[in-house]
Amino acid sequence: EKIADAGGGTLCYIEEPEQAVQEFGRLFNRIQSVGLTNAYLLFDLMPKIRFAELKPVAQVAPDTIELPLQRQGERFMVRLGDLMTDAQRVILANLYIGQLPQGRQAITNVQVQYDNPATGQEGVMSELIPIDVNVQSVYQPALNAEVQQAILALAKYRQTQLAEAKLQQGDRAGAATMLQTAAKTAIQMGDRSAATVLQTNATRLQSGEDLSEADRKKTRIVSKTILQE
Repeated sequence: EKIADAGGGTLCYIEEPEQAVQEFGRLFNRIQSVGLTNAYLLFDLMPKIRFAELKPVAQVAPDTIELPLQRQGERFMVRLGDLMTDAQRVILANLYIGQLPQGRQAITNVQVQYDNPATGQEGVMSELIPIDVNVQSVYQPALNAEVQQAILALAKYRQTQLAEAKLQQGDRAGAATMLQTAAKTAIQMGDRSAATVLQTNATRLQSGEDLSEADRKKTRIVSKTILQE
């Protein structure tokens, strides 16, 4: 898991030996679909805008992972690694916004830097994309189902991480509670496989059982991605 996170790779769960061929096939297909390499997402923040102090940027698709924020002069960046031709990358950034005038206001410009193996080009810069918000005197939510799904995916991941931390501290009750919370989050996002795994492990802890290493690994897998049923 740590190797996959550090390298910007992917993680898979092989429960039965016969699943290995299928999973390796999926991974090789992923390798063949790499279109751009060594990609970075760059941010140019506007005045009165800043990143959250703790875990400001995370990827939530295709896998969930915290992305360390780096600074280069006035620009901020996170490393995305390889970009696939057939898989969307979804990134969440947690920004603090100071008081701004009402109406549409720019909060940041984003840009992608990448290498293109097909042409041999390195450090290619995409177009600069402005991101703005609608500042209101009276807040009126404009719900977006896609954004909500991304937020739930990150919540499921972080709730499971908290459960694992509590388990390492010997707090079985706290771990079970967080796993139940993560299971409810999984249900909200329609991830039934994750909900089943998380609730089953929570029930085991509540009944006094220990989680096996396989149980813990599967819990980490379902926290980061959606299992194929």
